[in-house]
Amino acid sequence: MVGVRQFDERVTLDRALDLFTERGFRATTMPDLATATGVQRGSLYHAYGGKEEIFLLAFGAYTSRFLAGAEAALDRPTKHAAVRSFFEYCIQTFTEGHPSYGCLSTRTAVEAANEVPRAESAVRTMLNDLETIVFIKLSAVDDGASAAVDLRAAARLIVTTTRGLAVMERAKYSPTELNAIAETLVASLFSR
Repeated sequence: MVGVRQFDERVTLDRALDLFTERGFRATTMPDLATATGVQRGSLYHAYGGKEEIFLLAFGAYTSRFLAGAEAALDRPTKHAAVRSFFEYCIQTFTEGHPSYGCLSTRTAVEAANEVPRAESAVRTMLNDLETIVFIKLSAVDDGASAAVDLRAAARLIVTTTRGLAVMERAKYSPTELNAIAETLVASLFSR
């Protein structure tokens, strides 16, 4: 039927996300997306408009899943435990796969932000939302622990550190080394 998509949009976007995660925005082409999704290039253009639009939809799905996982990881009885769990979650997502593909949001900020303003905006929105989630979850924990800095500042520092950890992972630091870096920050911010 004309005008009816003949493919599963969720599956298509998941496959596109896998490809963008593996290769990054810049190195991914429309022919690559057609091959990875199993959808003809013309159908992809007709359904989405182009690579940037496909990326933004896939990145939106990635962001939703990542933020939900981050929120769940922060659901702990103490600030120290919450932030440790959060870092463990982030490090796990950076180091998944063989070889690992790193962090899509950090990679996008580095390689595509100047070329694709909507990608830059999507990454910034994701990071702002992540900071807000960290702040809200930490504010809700009443464990009597004092923070070394204001909780809003702590949330920004925590999110900023995840970006640094993502870069360190690309430089082949092991999950053990990344977790040790995270623990140093957590110990300096919150008493147990």
